[in-house]
Order: sequence, then C-alpha cells, then structure tokens
Amino acid sequence: MQFGLTAEQEMIVSTVRSFVEKEIYPHEAEVERSGQVPPELAAEIKRKCLALGFYACNFPEEVGGAGLSHLDFTLVERELGRGSMALTHFFGRPQNILMACDSAQRERYLLPAVRGEKMDALAMTEPDAGSDVRGMKCTAVREGGDWLVNGSKHFISGAEHADFFIVFVATGEDETPKGPKKRITTFLVDRGTPGFEVREGYASVSHRGYRNSILDFDNCRLPDAQVLGAVDGGFEVMNTWLYATRLTVAAFCVGRARRCFDLALTQAAERRQFGQPIGRFQGVGFQIADMVTEIDAADWLTLAAAWRLDQGLPANREIASAKLYASEMLARVTDSSLQIFGGMGLMDDFPIERFWRDARVERIWDGTSEIQRHIISRDLLRPLGA
Repeated sequence: MQFGLTAEQEMIVSTVRSFVEKEIYPHEAEVERSGQVPPELAAEIKRKCLALGFYACNFPEEVGGAGLSHLDFTLVERELGRGSMALTHFFGRPQNILMACDSAQRERYLLPAVRGEKMDALAMTEPDAGSDVRGMKCTAVREGGDWLVNGSKHFISGAEHADFFIVFVATGEDETPKGPKKRITTFLVDRGTPGFEVREGYASVSHRGYRNSILDFDNCRLPDAQVLGAVDGGFEVMNTWLYATRLTVAAFCVGRARRCFDLALTQAAERRQFGQPIGRFQGVGFQIADMVTEIDAADWLTLAAAWRLDQGLPANREIASAKLYASEMLARVTDSSLQIFGGMGLMDDFPIERFWRDARVERIWDGTSEIQRHIISRDLLRPLGA
C-alpha cells in the first residue's frame, strides 16, 4: 500500500495552501466582523483562482475543468478548509450535478459555470424537509405544458451570489407498502424568473459571511427545458452526483482542524505558567497527543474514501464514516484548542473562537451525524438480512 502523495499531489497541496494563506487569511477578520464579502474582493479571488487554473477543478477536462481525481480534489478541499468558507466559496467549485445537463443545458449552465461566468446554488432543504428529503412540500404540477412551482426552500448557501439554482421539487406521489412516497424532479431555475424570489435568510453563528437564503416560488412557471435529468428522476440525479459532497465536508473539517491544532501547539509550546511551557503539563500535553491522533485518523479515513471512488469501489459507507468522524473530531479539536488558549481563546483577538463556532454546523449540514450513523449501520446490516 502506498500512503505517500505523488509529486503532482504535493504540488496541488502546496499551491492551494499558499493561495489560502496569501489570498484568504488577510481578509478573514473583516468578513467575520461585517458578515459579508465585498463584491470586489469576491471578484478578485475568482480572478486569481482562474489564473491559477484551479477554477472548477472538480470537473473533467472535456468540459474545461482540471480533471482532478476524487483524491486530488479532496486534497484541494482539505487545504481550502483552512480558510474562511465565505471567501473560499469564490475559489469556484460548481456542483458536479451539472454534469447531468443535456446538450442545450450544457451551453447555458454547465460551461458558463466551469468558465466562472455564472455561479450556481443548490436548493434542497425546506423547513419540514431536512434529513427527510421526501418530506418536501415545494411542488411542481403540470399546467399548459409547463411546470408550475410553488413552495419555499431555506438554508440555501451561496444564493446571494448565484445566477441560477439547482432545485429539487416534489412532482408526484406513489403509493407503496410503506405509505405514500413522493417523486422528486430537479429543475434549473434562473435568478429573475417570474414567480421566483431570493430572500435573506437567518443570521448564523457559524461561517459568518457565508450566508444562507430563503427561496420562494409563487406560481413560478418553468418549461420542460429546465428539467435536469429525467422527470421524477431527482433521486437518481441526487444519488449519482451529490453523495460525495459529504466527502467535501470531511476534507474541510480535517483542514480546519489542522490549522486550529497548529495554533494550539504553538500556544502550548510558548505560553509559560509555573515556570515552564504549559505543554509540559500532562493535562495539556495529553490533549495535544489526542488532537493530532484524531486529526490523522480523520485525514486517512477521508483520503481512503476518496481513493475508493477513484477505484470504482463502493464508498457510500466509507464516505459516511469520514463525514461523521471528521465533523465530530473537529468539534473536539476546536474545543480542546480553546481550552489550551484559556480565556483568550474566547476573545476575537484569535480565530480560535471562530473555529469553535464554525465547527458546530459541520455535524448538521450535508447529512446530520445521526443520518451518517444510519447509513453506516444500514450498509452493514442489510447483507445480513437485518
């Protein structure tokens, strides 16, 4: 087994890490204070990413992307995880689900997104449909050959910057032995479409500047040309392209934990109490040992899951395990880091309190920890008939 990175992968890591340190770190405090990213700064980050050749690096070369493997892209996301999510958003990783576009949609949505000319946002969650995707109440019904969409979505990340939206909507219902089961269809919806409104969402303590929005549909009329994939085939589109987003969360958590750990390690080595560095006290030294062990474990778990995708092997359980462990690891690492910093850890003179706050949402979005445990246990029990 080969655990080392290739020379090309080392280059990817060093390039992205350098970008984050030079182009992202200097602006984090201001974004944290204001809760928003200035448009000129967003455009500058996007421009520099395009010049670097990393924009849409998660897409194949045939459509203009960098054609990175799942493992290579996971390394990119791991390094981006070190920086503010509000700012790294403009590093540009359109939703891979756009690969499901047909020929006309490729010209209108996929290719402009890969070139950085348009930005997308994914809209699935509703107030009563989070983990229970089939509980969505946003519906589309046939009328005059088109689709009439009504309902709302919330917690939509990046919506304020999006030119179009990838929206999952209920388009029917089937009777099954377990009761009614909704059919889901995916639509591409342009900003400014009549009957479609993007509203400001909720104020969050996590990832300030990376804002969420509410989408309202009031008799929004969409033609068949806006259907992504097949009618009633939303779950197929979802399962084909979206489940790897949990791997992105896992990689982000590893990168953020590494940055937080580096700060805590330096603090443990430099801060002195009772005549010696606090890291020499077992209470602190053992925390340092536990932190790095957990980070390494989450890192290897995440990279192994990405490797399985590249090998064409089943990886659903492994990805769920990576997301579960990495997100919960980040919570423990940020909490321990704050403890090592003591009272100063809660002050905004240091980014530790921000990392601590940001970590909390990672156990919720892209599938809660409970959902990941359900996926893992189901994968293990089903072959045994349980």
